[in-house]
Parts: sequence; structure tokens; C-alpha cells
Amino acid sequence: MNFKKIIIYALLNIVAIPTALFSQTQFKFLPDGLNFLPLRANSQEAKLGVLYYPENANLKVDIGNSMDLLSFQFPESKSKLNFGVEFMAYASVIGYEQLRLQIDAIDGFFGGNATFTKPINDNLFSLRFRFIHNSAHLVDGNYWIHPYPRNWTKPGGPIAFTRDFGELIAANTINVNNYSLRYYGGGAFSFRIRPDILKRFSAIAGFEINSDKIIGKLFDKPVNVFLAHNINYAGLPEYSFTNQSQLGIKFGEWESKGILFYFSFFSGNNMFSEYFDEKINKVGFGFAVDFP
Repeated sequence: MNFKKIIIYALLNIVAIPTALFSQTQFKFLPDGLNFLPLRANSQEAKLGVLYYPENANLKVDIGNSMDLLSFQFPESKSKLNFGVEFMAYASVIGYEQLRLQIDAIDGFFGGNATFTKPINDNLFSLRFRFIHNSAHLVDGNYWIHPYPRNWTKPGGPIAFTRDFGELIAANTINVNNYSLRYYGGGAFSFRIRPDILKRFSAIAGFEINSDKIIGKLFDKPVNVFLAHNINYAGLPEYSFTNQSQLGIKFGEWESKGILFYFSFFSGNNMFSEYFDEKINKVGFGFAVDFP
């Protein structure tokens, strides 16, 4: 075979291989559900719900959702690659005045993600990469709660807080008897930070275990008992651990829409970034709605 034929043969293979792969790929626009469920006990995830702290009657209010837009499924390997978007915010509610919520601080997030899942024997291996913009603000409640003359209740007033970060999480889901366990770990790098005393690298790990066999069903829908724990290791500004645990029940399929009631324990750096260097311990009771 001369050199010209070799070149032609190579070019034909370069064209043929992607064509064969594409012919085996199933594409879906706006697929149902989520390829990678949000991490249950991680604060910086898209959620919809309220967390009540009985110590001071404050609230953490979550508003947001994650949505898969494009899905590429590979039947031969049973793997799936999805692309989606995330928009969310959570607010600190410090009280009421004439039926008006006093919003003290808020963190906002928006960005996109790519998720990959592949069954391996009886396990489900999954990856999620997301790029998120996070900004934080003090709000009117922090200002108006201060007696006249008006001033910010937080010493020093608002700070300019911004994080643009990329995050990669690897997870594995296994089923043991009547329980489903997902454990995960990963890290993030902030490409843009403000203030500059923040550290750019952070790490995350945790697990979620649930079972729909303990209680049974309600109106023909399963009732899941779950326990979730999340650990963040971040420099805010010095490196330290932040832990959050949740114990509760979900009415509905674990990977589908449902209603949740749970107990929460939080310990570490304040989740509201305007107070990022403040150490807190909080016990709360939460209500949330899932609609993946």
C-alpha cells in the first residue's frame, strides 16, 4: 500500500469513527429528571424550601432549581452525558415587621453543568462538573432593623463578595439490601474571588443514605427515610471544615418530585457569605419540595 492510499484510508477512518459513534448515540432535548441529583446536605445546591431555627426564630429560605437541557445517551455502554443550568439563591430572614419579611442577607448563584453517569456492575458511577457565579449581599432588613439614625447592623456594613468557581464531583451509588447509598467527593477552584483574602481551592465530601422500606407508602407513593452528611473544606480565610447533617423523610420517589421534612445540624463557617468568617452552630427544622 503506497503513502497516498494510507492517507486516504486514515482519512476515511477519521470520518467513519465519529459517524459510527453518532449513529449509536440517542439525543434528547429537555430530558425528564436530572442525571445528577443535587447534594442533599450541601448548602450551595439548587433547592426550594424553608429551614427554621428555633433558637432565634430566623429562617433560611431557598429558591432555585437545576434543569437538564440536553442529553446524549450511549446504549452500548449504558452511559449518559447531560448538560444543564442552575439558578438559585438563599436568604437569611431575621424577623417580621407588619407582615413584611426582614431579609438580612442573600447569596445568589447561577451557572451551568455537565453530568455523566455510567452503571458499573451493580453500582452507578457519576460525575458532575459545574461552573457557578456566586455573589453575596446585605439586604434591607439588615439596614432597617437598626434604630434611627439608620445604619447597617452588621459591623462594617456590606462587603463586596464574589466567587466564580469550577467544581468537579465524583459519586458512586450502591444498593445494599433495602438501602441506597451515594457517597461522593471532589473539589473546586475559584477563578475570581473578592475579597482577595479568600482561598481559591476548596474540597467537598459526603454521603446520602435512604430507604423506602422502613415506613412503607402513603397514597401509593413511597416514603423515604434519609440521612445525609456533607463536609466542606475551604479557606474563609483560613482553611477549616464545615459540616452539615440532615435526617428526615421524603414523600415520593427519591429521584423524582416529592415533599421533605427534616432535622438539620450545621457547624462551621456561616453559609451566608456576607458573614463568611463567622463560626456558627445551628440546629433547625426544614421543609422542602423536590421537582427534578
